[in-house]
Amino acid sequence: MPSLDAIVAVALAGLALSVTPGPSMLYVLSRTVGQSRAAGLASALGLCLGGIILAVATALGLATVFEKTDWLVVALRYTGSAYLAWLGIDMILKARSEAQRVLNVEKVRQKPLFSIIWQGVLVEVLNPKTVLFFALFLPPFIGAGDVQTTGANVTKQLLVLGVLVPLTAIPSDLVVAYMGGSMTKLINREHAMRERMSWVGGLILIAIALNLHL
Repeated sequence: MPSLDAIVAVALAGLALSVTPGPSMLYVLSRTVGQSRAAGLASALGLCLGGIILAVATALGLATVFEKTDWLVVALRYTGSAYLAWLGIDMILKARSEAQRVLNVEKVRQKPLFSIIWQGVLVEVLNPKTVLFFALFLPPFIGAGDVQTTGANVTKQLLVLGVLVPLTAIPSDLVVAYMGGSMTKLINREHAMRERMSWVGGLILIAIALNLHL
């Protein structure tokens, strides 16, 4: 099992990324405003299921790499830490411009709830940025930097941490789906709040990246 420190760090990083407005939030908002609250909840469920599927697939693939290639394990750990820090820096650098951007909820075609869930799964699984995120995000948290951590223990750590990432997005997605249009107005009105959230989220990601190698 992963250490408590790793679980807390992954949960914090996931929350920091999920509370800032992005494509997933807009997807849930569009379904909620354009169809119904149930449709928004269905889209959030689809995104979560897709993230879990992708996390499991990535974890199993990375576990094989961890067992067979020591030098690549080290490279992935440092690359992953650098990627996490870059996400934080990018969030801070774009904080002001993103806070000023108006979120426009697109019109959507009415669909049955099962179709919306399936669409959410596909949106998440087929997103190459999400695939890259899991591949680079997970390795730094495995075995607290111990390259000798291999076998079933690595697989279990990768699976637990990988599945934890999409689960951390559930609270923000549920709030977005429940509030719908009110959330859109709030996000567009509170520019200062959005900027502060981006700064806090970015600093959390940078702090986690640095702490991984202390």
